[in-house]
Amino acid sequence: MSAWKRRGRLAVLAFTCSSAFASVAMTDELKPIEIPGDRAYPESMSAASDGTLYISSLASGGVARVKPGQHKAEMWIKPGAFDTRTTFGVLVDEKTNTLWVCSNDISALGVPGPSSVEGAYLKGFDLATGDGKFSAAFPGKNHVCNDMVIAPDGTMYVTNTSAPQILRLKPGAKDLEVWLENDLLVPKNGAGLDGIALGDDGNLYVNTYGGNEFFRIALKDGAPGAVTKLETSRPIKNPDALRHLSGNTFLMAEGGGAVDRVTVNGDKVEIETLKDGMGGPTSVAKVGGTLWVGEGQLSHLFGAKENGPPKLPFQVVPLPLGN
Repeated sequence: MSAWKRRGRLAVLAFTCSSAFASVAMTDELKPIEIPGDRAYPESMSAASDGTLYISSLASGGVARVKPGQHKAEMWIKPGAFDTRTTFGVLVDEKTNTLWVCSNDISALGVPGPSSVEGAYLKGFDLATGDGKFSAAFPGKNHVCNDMVIAPDGTMYVTNTSAPQILRLKPGAKDLEVWLENDLLVPKNGAGLDGIALGDDGNLYVNTYGGNEFFRIALKDGAPGAVTKLETSRPIKNPDALRHLSGNTFLMAEGGGAVDRVTVNGDKVEIETLKDGMGGPTSVAKVGGTLWVGEGQLSHLFGAKENGPPKLPFQVVPLPLGN
């Protein structure tokens, strides 16, 4: 056999092997992540820049962590730690080395949680150690801390699901304050404000879980402006997590089963369904070109008699984002 033929065959073999290994790696990378526990019920999720995922639990409480390359979540912040109860929104804040967590008492809904702490709180945990370092109670009587977003100036905005309010935590502040309260944000049925995100236009965008609505809230020099209900290209069902993607485009989980790419153009919102028929998505996080979607299965928690037990194990499901 001539030398060039041998080199050619070796090149083909090397290409074939590298392609096979790449295929195996890709397949391995896109395995679902298991969340142990028959009451894990994932509620929110946030990704660090290295791809580590943090996942809260609506029933069990605490925060689970998934390091890059792992396919099984580990409990990182134990249920009840730092006077937490049921955990909702989680948000990685690498600028301050903090994992922000919403903690709530939703025992009135039949979910006791891991402690007896009453009320709603915004909690901060050290992103390196998991130790609690900040706690601020929600003011007023009606409160469920749901989700949060951080503006470029470090100000945090937090949704209150039990009232048409967005709260604010200024950099260095110790207490939350009501930044906006507007009756347009009261849902016709069920739970209220849920997901929140900032667009590149500098405005806030929110949705209402029970109202199935999508709003823009003008934000200028730290002050709230007009609240505008936006027209969606199709009906949305139980919109939940909202994460900024680029420009005025966002990722959104719908408890009704879909994960969407959402683009705002003026007062209209184009809803592009990326995947439907999922198990009650409650959260979505982007790592590279992959979306990780938490299947909350909340209908089995709040409608156990009608819907039976959840499908186990609970999972975070990969979804290629594409173009």
